[in-house]
Amino acid sequence: MQEISKIQEIVFQYFNQCKFDEADLDYSLVPKHIETLRILTNVSNSGTQIFDLNRKQSIFFSPNFGKVLGYTDTDYERLNYQFFESKIHHEEQRQLALNGLASLKLFNTLSSDEKLNHKVIHEYKMLNAEGKYVRLVEQYQVLELDKKGQIWLMLSIVDVSPNQESDGSVKSQVYNYKTGNIIPMPNDEKPQLELTKRELEVLKLVKEGYLSKEISDKLSISVHTVNTHRYRFLEKLGANNSFEAVVFASKYGLLN
Repeated sequence: MQEISKIQEIVFQYFNQCKFDEADLDYSLVPKHIETLRILTNVSNSGTQIFDLNRKQSIFFSPNFGKVLGYTDTDYERLNYQFFESKIHHEEQRQLALNGLASLKLFNTLSSDEKLNHKVIHEYKMLNAEGKYVRLVEQYQVLELDKKGQIWLMLSIVDVSPNQESDGSVKSQVYNYKTGNIIPMPNDEKPQLELTKRELEVLKLVKEGYLSKEISDKLSISVHTVNTHRYRFLEKLGANNSFEAVVFASKYGLLN
């Protein structure tokens, strides 16, 4: 479980790298999306969710989400989606978290149009209300981008998989529903944040106790450039100061 929480923390820090200007986000679109999903909920058994990457929280969670697995509203009303995360098969949680992080990184390499044309499909097992594991299929796709082309709103749709006789492993793929092409999920067994080579060099020297002027002389770059790298790794790691950045980076093996 400690390994899972480490990966989830890295995912959260990865979210922090996306900087949004709320003035550019049209939140009047959210009620329209929710109304559409409520209609979908009424005519299907699919569980739906909208995740807001700007506010880093689920902003809509369909009432029938739990019905897919036989749970009632009172079972999960306090914890919402965290309740369901705790029901994912313990042997699949790590791989599912790794695949989720890998898919986020992959999406960030796509153009704005390509982001809107792709979806991520995961298959995994979750414990139902009867205490039995049921294989689910969950699809993620982009609902809205911001003006810079960053993913702002993500839509999740969950159903019981028609294939309950699987070998039991997590299956994930990125699917282009315009062309039918499938992109293999990158194998990222050692997840890390996207620090540049120079940012890592500066961070390692900070860890060793060097000041900005000393780092400047050592790397033959200006003090201004050193401070720019320091600002960037603080921002990417979600740290308030260099000490916090070193602690976080050391904890997750970024400085090895």
